[in-house]
Order: sequence, then C-alpha cells, then structure tokens
Amino acid sequence: MQVLSSFMTDPIAPWPGELVAVGAGEVFVRSAPAPEGAEPVLFVHGLGGSATNWTDLMDLLRRPPADRPDEPALACAALDLPGFGFSPVLASGPRPGGVYSIDDMARTVCDLIDTRGNWPVHLVGNSMGGAVCVRVAARRPDLVRTLTLIAPALPDLRPRLLPMRVTVLCVPRVGPWLLKRAQQRISAADRTAVSIRDIYADPTLMDPKRLAEETAELVRRDGLGYAGEVLLAAGRGLVAEYVRRGPRSLWRDAIRVTAPTLVIYGSHDRLVRPAMAAPAARAFRGGRVMVLSRTGHVAMMEHPGLVAKEMRELFAGARRPALAPAPAGGDAARR
Repeated sequence: MQVLSSFMTDPIAPWPGELVAVGAGEVFVRSAPAPEGAEPVLFVHGLGGSATNWTDLMDLLRRPPADRPDEPALACAALDLPGFGFSPVLASGPRPGGVYSIDDMARTVCDLIDTRGNWPVHLVGNSMGGAVCVRVAARRPDLVRTLTLIAPALPDLRPRLLPMRVTVLCVPRVGPWLLKRAQQRISAADRTAVSIRDIYADPTLMDPKRLAEETAELVRRDGLGYAGEVLLAAGRGLVAEYVRRGPRSLWRDAIRVTAPTLVIYGSHDRLVRPAMAAPAARAFRGGRVMVLSRTGHVAMMEHPGLVAKEMRELFAGARRPALAPAPAGGDAARR
C-alpha cells in the first residue's frame, strides 16, 4: 500500500501517433502538441522498447519551465523503430535468423528526419537507440543540432550477466526456443516485472498504471507473428557492433560527433556499466558526461525531471553564439 499511495495523480496517457512513410516502409511516430516553429526533438528507444518510453519526458520538455517562460518551445516526437511498438516490419527484413543492424536503424532515423523536413533536430537515444543516434550524428551531422545519450549501448566487452543473456538469445535456434519457452511458461505480468527490475534501480518508481500498460503491450506483441524475430535480429545487430573494429566502429563514430553532446549513465545500471562514462568523456570531446546516483538503465523513465533539466541546459548552450574552440583535451564539462 505504501507504493500505491506515493502516486498521487494518474500518469498521462501515451501521446497520439501516426504512421509516417520512410524509405521502403512506414514507422509509427508519437508527437506531443507544439506551436508552429518549435525546435524539433526526436527520441529513439532501446532494444525491446518503444516510443512510449519517452512519454513523461516529452511532457516535461514540450512546455517552457515556469522559471524560464521565454525559452523556445520544443516539438517532441518519438518513433517506434521498424518492428517495435506499432511500427510494421520493413519490407527489406529481417528474415528468420537474420540481422537488423544499427546501420539499418540509423538509415530509418535519417529517412524520418529528412521526410519531416524540420532538421536539424535535438536527437535523443536510450541504450540501443543511443548507439543508433551516435551513428546518425557521426554520418549525418547536418541532421543533428544536439545529441543526448542515456545509457548508450556502446561497445564494452567486459562480461556482465544481463548483456550476456542478450548474447545467448542471439545464438541461432537457441534464442527463438528460449523466447517461445518464456511465453509459454511465464505470464506477461511476471515477464514485465522481471524487465522492470532489470532496468530500474528502484522498481517502485514505476507507477502501477504504467506497469499495467507495459503488461498489456507485451500481451499485444505476443500475438504478433514477427515480434520475437525482430527482437532477436536487433540483438544480433547490436552484438555485431560490439565486436566491430576499425573506422566504422561505434567508438570511432563517437569521436566524429561534432554536435553538442550530453551523455547520462546510471550508477546502478545492470546493462551498461557506469564506468563507461570514462571512455565516453574521452570520445565525445565537446560533450558533458555524468553519472546519476540511484539510477538504472532508463533515467528518462526513472527521473524524467532531472533528465529534462540537464537536456534544457544542453539546448540552451547550443543556442548561444559559438566560442573559440578549446584546446585538445581541454575544458569540456564532465560530472
């Protein structure tokens, strides 16, 4: 009862959305109301996530804060990557046993930004979506005004239990068998509860109605013929990036990013080590890197107010006139 009493108001409903044509298919995009001329912000979810992961953060960002009423308005939109959420699978794949690569996802994000015609955008990604956004910012800098990464899935070969579970799921024939077995033997409510424990530092922070929404969405996706294969194919694509070396690796992409960048890690993240803040600070040379205390893998869901505050600082800095470049290895703010 203590957990229930801590939620005094109902959470807002997911933002409405529509299918938008991109490249060879369509993606589902949820948008918050915004006035004409508002600065565009685009959010990209992680593996197994969807556009609804950004609902509360979008609500906080869409209006200027009370203490800064003159701040420009923000036009917040979040997409479901192909095959996730309400987006259909693109005609180009993935096929059973295939790979849904970070390049594929980055191409979709670029196509969406181009189609909407309101770039450059403030680009925001979580986990796998963070890796996608790094690739977009490195390969298409003209599309990105600022870059915000929340627990980005950048290569880290140090073994950890949860990432190793993802790797096991990518093994041919093993992954599909494990997913089917889980669907048959574990209820959607219990699978949702396990996922929340994996990604939240404190699972009681999730509103019970949000938990019910997540469970209902899992039931819906269990009924789709392609959901499991999309999850596995995207996992294979992420694992492939972790072992890639050379000029096309994600860490090399990070070094190429020129947009003002904010990188947020969680002190209690079970998927992405908070210690990765150190190599991130070296790679994103013009960026600000921080580790939030008592935070897991999804800071935008656990502490949306704090994330919104840090993002507003990033956006405000990007609007100021450019200063002379700092010396190499110089005064980029790190926390």
